[in-house]
Amino acid sequence: MPPLNKSLATATATATVPAARTAGAAPTGLPSADAVVAHTLLNCLLREVSGPEHQSAVSAGHLLLRLPRRGLLLRVALRRTSLLGAHRFAGPVLEQRGEVWTETDWRRLAEYTQDELSLRTGVRNDEFLDQVASTHEAVTAALASLAARDGSADREGVAAMAVALAEDGLATYLASEQSLLFGHRFHPTPKARSGDAASWLSYAPEVGAAFPLRHLAVRAHLIAEESVDETSSAPLDRLRPDVPEGYRLLPAHPWQYEMLREHPALRAAFDRGDILDLGSGGEPFAATASVRTLYDGETFLKFSLNVRITNCLRKNSSYELSGAVAMTRLLEPALADLAARFPGSAMLREPAYRSLALPGPDGAPDRALLEGFGVIVREGLSRRLLPGTTPLLAAAVADEYPTGPGHISRLLAGAGPQTALAWWAAYLKLLVPPVLAAYFDHGLVLEPHLQNVVVCVDDDGMPAQVLFRDLEGTKLLPERHAALLASLPADVAGPMTYDAQRGWDRVVYCLLVNHVAEMLAALADLHPQTEAALWAQVRTTLQAHADRHGCPPRLAALLAGVPLPAKANLLTRWERKADRDAGYVRLASPFAEAVLSGAAHDETTWSDAR
Repeated sequence: MPPLNKSLATATATATVPAARTAGAAPTGLPSADAVVAHTLLNCLLREVSGPEHQSAVSAGHLLLRLPRRGLLLRVALRRTSLLGAHRFAGPVLEQRGEVWTETDWRRLAEYTQDELSLRTGVRNDEFLDQVASTHEAVTAALASLAARDGSADREGVAAMAVALAEDGLATYLASEQSLLFGHRFHPTPKARSGDAASWLSYAPEVGAAFPLRHLAVRAHLIAEESVDETSSAPLDRLRPDVPEGYRLLPAHPWQYEMLREHPALRAAFDRGDILDLGSGGEPFAATASVRTLYDGETFLKFSLNVRITNCLRKNSSYELSGAVAMTRLLEPALADLAARFPGSAMLREPAYRSLALPGPDGAPDRALLEGFGVIVREGLSRRLLPGTTPLLAAAVADEYPTGPGHISRLLAGAGPQTALAWWAAYLKLLVPPVLAAYFDHGLVLEPHLQNVVVCVDDDGMPAQVLFRDLEGTKLLPERHAALLASLPADVAGPMTYDAQRGWDRVVYCLLVNHVAEMLAALADLHPQTEAALWAQVRTTLQAHADRHGCPPRLAALLAGVPLPAKANLLTRWERKADRDAGYVRLASPFAEAVLSGAAHDETTWSDAR
């Protein structure tokens, strides 16, 4: 394998980070499903396998990536390199066969990945190829749906949609939630899902799904619920005011209802009249990016779905139902303090849940039904949104491709580098300080990844506010909240915590690697020459917080350029671990002085700790 071996002696000695290319960075159209799946697998291999083992190089406008156990060298053209190793790819993946480079399709690349991981770990994962194929199927369907809705699956078609929605802030927001056609680009199976394709297409955000809920009337004594106060359940009751006396309304996701409707205990309750099926009704709810969380413009409802999406079965466990309400109650003093100190940020609370408590054989509520019909109430945007701003899902703003009206290329259309840098400074000032203060001042681990943050922009497209959401990912440091945790049942308190180091890894990964780095990449696609300046602004924002609020050792190390934790999604998926138990790989930090000072880099460089 001459290209890689030739650079081995010099590249491993320097181990520098490649400088960004300055031409051809912005995509010229939407990719095919084949390209999406292949490039996503390459991202994962580079970050978690070949990069950390020093089996990758950037040379002459290409990424070279070796699977050492499989004995295979791969190559792909680069649209732009990245200081964090999160490069932009272009065109097909090629494999070297003798002296010839031959195109490799996504299926073969998935098989090569499976082979390499099997040889590396000594175990096989027989689900892996099917999950990659499921992602390909979902992306294909999403692209077809976009083409059908907009007339063409290209940038012009999406731009027309953006213009049409510009007058309607809610529609623009929902379009941003439903624009993530390709998913997480560092997850090997970001669109994998169980269930039949027809059901998926009826309820998937990628196809613009909106539908009425299924309404059940349940005898009051068979309802399980908790709420912060007597008004917290009102968003559920308003959905159907005409529920018969002695019954309470339990809304259900129609897909989940179809999956559970033949449960024996449920059928028996229908026969007895303990539960009445009121049918579908009310205003439609739109599927948001998480699939199971729905929005009607007033309230978010987070339902259970017995569907496996990416890694996990997406149901609300019993401890998550109680934990959402408990966390809302416990966090109120801290969130009030953060809102006062950082008025450009807020957290959407989850003040109530409701579910079905039909007794099982042992007299306790049937767990499958309790969790299967559990619905968590989350505040709507209007409770926290600054007047005159338009909310946009951060993941849609930062997407690699412009698939929705909120994409950064639309917010900064025609703007020069200085405007982009000003936008970035404003965004970081809103996003970063409250997350750091939550951890260091309140012992709270926020999870501000791109799907958990809504950015609210003013009429000029400038950031004015950020909203954090999803208390399932928010955790407490037990040493800071021992008394509060002791007051909760152990099965609720346990999942609500991370130890300090695990919590810090989660914060840094979600904030800097998942969120900041990806938003920065989208900006760098517009103005590639600004990438070092964009990272310098991140460090300036971190330093400003340290100067004002103290610089504890973990923050000092971050500023000094220690490697950054990146969640190992490929290895976690391969090992079939729960997300909570995911491991991390370490990425060379772009805060290193040599990088930010613009030090020259050799054209051929090896990835170090990618």
